[in-house]
Amino acid sequence: MRLPIHKEGWPFIALAAVANGAIFALWGQIGWIFLPLSLWVVAFFRDPERHPPPGDHLILSPADGKLLPVTRAAPPAELGLGAGPRIRLSIFMNVFNVHVNRNPATGTITALAYRPGKFFNAAFDKASEDNERLSQGVRLEGSGGAGQELIVVQIAGLIARRIKSNLHKGQTVCRGERFGIIRFGSRLDVYLPDGARVVAQPGQTTRAGETILAELPG
Repeated sequence: MRLPIHKEGWPFIALAAVANGAIFALWGQIGWIFLPLSLWVVAFFRDPERHPPPGDHLILSPADGKLLPVTRAAPPAELGLGAGPRIRLSIFMNVFNVHVNRNPATGTITALAYRPGKFFNAAFDKASEDNERLSQGVRLEGSGGAGQELIVVQIAGLIARRIKSNLHKGQTVCRGERFGIIRFGSRLDVYLPDGARVVAQPGQTTRAGETILAELPG
């Protein structure tokens, strides 16, 4: 059975395999103690296929993880979209979740902004304000919410030290497509446009590109 691996993971998998092999060569049976760590590195970078549900009025989860309590908050200031509060959905990814991120909706990337910051536990609300992050604005297309702005923010966590995105300004993205990855353990925030109705429940386990977070009018 084939286990798809994200391309960002191969250097880490190779390093873990070489290190584990060296431990076996030098200390024999002790290598078995470190084998689960090597297998975890492989599992961390797994990249399974996903199948978005039909309906371009649906906002999908951009990440695997746990949906935290729904709040209202101003979007990241570096995007220049004003300080008006919006519904914010936050997904916490632990070190055992799939960490490949997927576009929650179809649209055009209107803004990308990186901001350095701290590395608090990504399960805490203050991580949205203080942690290192990469924010994107997406002008929606399709029958629901066309022309409105959706905001997606990749946020580093306590262990995470690397945010990777393949997006660029002006790019057209499709719902469910891969757009990046965060290593290791982190958080994604989604700021909904006006009129969106949240359908997911806090505490719910989400799957990137498949779980419906919200519905747009129309």
